[in-house]
This record gives sequence, C-alpha cells and structure tokens, in this order.
Amino acid sequence: MARLNLLEETRFEKLPVTVFKTPKEASLNVANRIANIIKEKQKNNLPAVLGLATGATPIAVYAELVRLHKEEGLSFKNVITFNLDEYYPMQPNAAQSYVTFMNENLFDHIDIEKKNVHIPDGTLKLEEIPAFCLDYERKIGELGGLDIQILGIGRTGHIGFNEPGSAPNSGTRLVTLDDLTRRDAARDFGGKSFVPTKAITMGIGTIFKAREIVLMAWNKKKAPIIKKAVEGEMSSDVPATYLQLSDNVEFILDEDAACLLTRFDTPWLVKDCVWTEELTRKAVIWLANTLGKPVLKLTEDDFNNNGMAQLALEKGPVYNINIHIFNKLQHTITGWPGGKPNADDSQRPERAEPAKKRVVIFSPHPDDDVISMGGTFIRLVDQHHDVHVAYQTSGNTAVWDDDVLRFMEFNIDFAERMNIDQPEMKDVYDKMRKFIEQKQPNQIDTPEIQSVKGLIRKGEAIAGARYCGLEDDHIHFMALPFYESGKNQKNPVTEADVVLTMELLQKIKPHQVFAAGDFEDPHGTHIVCFNIILEALRRLQKTEAWVKDCWLWMYRGAWLEFETYEIEMAVPLSPQEVERKKFAIFKHQSQKDRAVFPGDDAREFWQRAEDRNRETAKAYDSLGLADYEAMEAFVRYKF
Repeated sequence: MARLNLLEETRFEKLPVTVFKTPKEASLNVANRIANIIKEKQKNNLPAVLGLATGATPIAVYAELVRLHKEEGLSFKNVITFNLDEYYPMQPNAAQSYVTFMNENLFDHIDIEKKNVHIPDGTLKLEEIPAFCLDYERKIGELGGLDIQILGIGRTGHIGFNEPGSAPNSGTRLVTLDDLTRRDAARDFGGKSFVPTKAITMGIGTIFKAREIVLMAWNKKKAPIIKKAVEGEMSSDVPATYLQLSDNVEFILDEDAACLLTRFDTPWLVKDCVWTEELTRKAVIWLANTLGKPVLKLTEDDFNNNGMAQLALEKGPVYNINIHIFNKLQHTITGWPGGKPNADDSQRPERAEPAKKRVVIFSPHPDDDVISMGGTFIRLVDQHHDVHVAYQTSGNTAVWDDDVLRFMEFNIDFAERMNIDQPEMKDVYDKMRKFIEQKQPNQIDTPEIQSVKGLIRKGEAIAGARYCGLEDDHIHFMALPFYESGKNQKNPVTEADVVLTMELLQKIKPHQVFAAGDFEDPHGTHIVCFNIILEALRRLQKTEAWVKDCWLWMYRGAWLEFETYEIEMAVPLSPQEVERKKFAIFKHQSQKDRAVFPGDDAREFWQRAEDRNRETAKAYDSLGLADYEAMEAFVRYKF
C-alpha cells in the first residue's frame, strides 16, 4: 500500500527524485555514494571513473570527500576524473577557471594522481578544439565509461554547458553560452561583459553513457527549472528534460529546490491531505487563481473538479470555506503597519498598544529599506512611531569605478574653490585613477577606493532616510565585518557581527523589527544578514524582558514577493505614496540607470519595486478584495 501511495504521489514526475531536508544531508548522501563506488572498485583493483561538476552545488559533496580522505582514510589513488566543462578561453590559473575550482575544493586536499585528472582545456587554439574533444571522448570510452556522473542544473535547464538547443546525442564540443548563463556568472567575473561567451562541454550523449547519473539542486532559485526538468515535456528548450530518457538517473534535491513539484506545491492533486489552516488558504487561493474567479464565487463543482473534494467534504459547505478564507485575507490588510491606536486589534496583523512603537528597519544594503518597504517606512514615520533604520553593510562592491573618480574630482575642485590646500587628496586621486585604468576584472579595489564607494552609498542612504522623515540620530551604519572583504565572496560571519547587532537592538529595545526575508539564495547577503539578526534576538531573548514584546516582520527584496497565501500584513499604498516611495529610491543615484549587479532583470530598482507592489495589489483585487494602487507585503517570523 505504501508503494502504491508513493506512486500516486509522484505520478507527475517522469524520473526518480529523492528529497532531503537540507543541502547538507543531500550532499552527504551523494558523497557517500561516490565513496562506495571508489571502495568497491578498490576491492577489485579497478579504477573508479568519476564525472565531476563545478559551481556552488557540489561544494559540500567535495568537502565531505575531503573529510573522508583525511579522517577515514578514503584513498583516491585509483580514481580517474573527467570534469564536465570549462569556459573558453580560460587560463587554468585564473580565479574563475574550473581548474582552480577543482583544485581548491577537492584535488589539492586528496591523494589523487594529477595524471588522472581531466578538465577541458580553455587555452587551446580554436582549430585544436575538435581533436581535443574527440580525444576526451576516446579516453572516457577506453576506461569503460563513467561510473557516476555528478550534475548541477542551470536556470536555462543546461546540464554541463549543454544550453537550450543541444541535441540528446551530442558529444564533447565547443558551445556558445546562453545570455542567462552569462548573467548568472557575472558576479564571479566582475560583470557580464567579462564572462566568456563560449565553453567546452561534455555532450548530453556523453553524460548518458554514465552507469549512474546524479543531478543535484538546492534552494528555491532552482525550483522552477527543476519542475520543468522533472514534470515537463521533453524539449531541447530545457536540455535537462532529456534525462527522462535515462534508466540510470536520479535527482537529489533539498526541500526548497523541490517545492514546486506537484506533490509539494499542490499536494491535493495527488493525495489526501491534512487540511491545516495554511494549506486550506493556499488551496483556495490557488483554485481562485486557476479558474480566474474571486474567492466568494467558487462553487462546490469547482472544488470537486480540481482535486479539492476532500476539503469540501471535511471543511464544507464550500461557501463557508470561501467566507473564512476571504475574511482571513481581508484581515491582513492594514493602513496601520505599527498598529492602530485605540482600536480592536483582535483581527489586525499588528497590536494596537503601545500606540507609539520603537521600530528598527534593518537594511542589508544601503537601499533595501526604501526599495522593499519604502511606503511602509514613510507610513510608520508619518504615524509618529519612533523609527530607526540600520544599514547592515556598506554596499561598497556595487558602485561603478567612474563614480569614484567623479566624487574625488568634486572634492578636489571644492577644496580649490574654498582655498583649502589638499595635496594629499590629489596624490590619492592620481593613484586611484592609475589603479582603475589598469584594473583587471573582479580585482579587489584598493582600501581608498573601497572607502569612497562606501561613502557614496552612505550619503545616498542618509538622503533616502531623511526623505522618509528620519532625523540623523535615527540612521545607523553598522558596517558588519563579514561584508568588508572588498570582493564579492564575503568573509564568514563571526561573533563580532552578532555582538554589533545585539548592541544596537539593546540600545533601541524595539517593539518591531523589519528585516529582509529573502531566502531563495542561501549564499546571498540578505539571508546572512537575517540570520545575524535572528541570532542576536535569540540571545537577547534569554536575558532581556523587552524581547518578549518584539515582533519580527520580514519583507522581500526587489525581485520576488511573498506568495499571497503567505502574506500576514499587506500595507496598501495610495498613488501619492507610490510616488513618495519612488523618490526615496531615487536618492540612491549610484544604483539608478544601470546597477553594477542587476541580475537577470533589466528594469531599474524603482521600476521593479513599483511593478511588484502593483502586482501584489492586483493579486488581492483578483481574489475579490479592494482594488488598491499598490501594496507592500510582510510575513511575521516567530523566533
């Protein structure tokens, strides 16, 4: 019976999928699988032939293999490896090369023979590449093929660098990289323009010959492409769908990467459910959106014909379910994000008392506050709450070099106009200009340039916060140490980051804390900053009475909004408030027109924020609620 239930639950999935709670658990499983292959081959005095991948996904797998070697004696003397791909052109000692990646994460820490390591050569002449690719295939074939091939997946659906349009029988070859792939790599190279346009990659046909294929994916950023790869129709538009043809493939996912698969996203379509309040709300909103109906117009037939008969039977009649969910949605809407004084707060998202709250808005970068919750920020100040803003990092990696020169030139000209002698400043400027003229892609800025970039963003943040109505003594710059590495790869979080946050919280003793709740990218600054806040609050909770009355509200960044069913507080904005928010964002001039790291969205930050807030309002309107100009959304985090 259990087997039948599992088959029913996974009937939309066209290949085997195993889901682990965390990336670490999943990575340990894959590492142990590789270790077992190596040991089994050692028993029979045979080489273990491994197909390896690069990128963030397999790093924890390699770390566990290194641990097994150092602590449990796992030998790699009998291991021969073939990497999936390499950028072209690419020097092997470049920071972005996959040779460097593999050495730093695996090969330099184990006893593998260097002659047994094979990685596509990014230094070849163009005319030499076809022969190299044929030889790469020949070597794999002479060894009897790959025992296991480890894969990640790109957001285009590429495996290796087999981009959309790749054939299922393709071999090792030179390919042109998709624009989205290059945008995703831009941060590693210091900008998309520095990312190579081509790569040498194993083909899908080569991958298919492996005796075992394991594709790994972590975090919600990968969830949409995982759904297409697992449940979608086979198509050259999503090369990973070709893995549906293999009898030897398994997808290893964490819960976030698997969250859009039918059995997790809309489980009522494949199994009986335990109808919790949250699941009921999610299902009813899904049904309304699927049918294009307001919640109060959903019928019993709508429920029965769309996998929700069990809900209608257990919680019905249907109209009562509709009324309940409609009221819950209605109660999330409030024009009083700090609570409405002298009002019944039993159906409101925030408490009425104290009427004047102490509020801290934490902003990971110097503009997240106004981009993500600028309207609510202004509303809280207008409603006379004691609002503070805390900028957790300097944001100094996201400023253009020519802005540095422009600001330095202004200072020099101003000093001359005021008859202030500044020979040292001119000297510093000359050194900066020389450095910038010779600067290599992704090269770390000098301390002086980092300082100027940080000051540019600090000045913009002050202007934005003042525009929202804050006095200068309510604007805090934390400069958390983990961020101040001068490069895109940040330092590990330390005790100093937590202590600085605790000190600020203890000074203000807030009733409300607002923090960026972007968890899609586990390596992003937002989640690092959130976890620091959370750790600080949890520690203070043990000794400080005020923490019991402190509520933590999460907002989202410039790219994604919370799902409607998740929202616990929706703050409507009038057309005038939308304009005020936009002008607050405009104060961040270094981020206008073209940000240094814009992601895969060509819109400016103010446009993203405006569109997102209007889409949230439209989502509420389509469900039958009031039609507002825009809305900012929040979810409470109970710590």
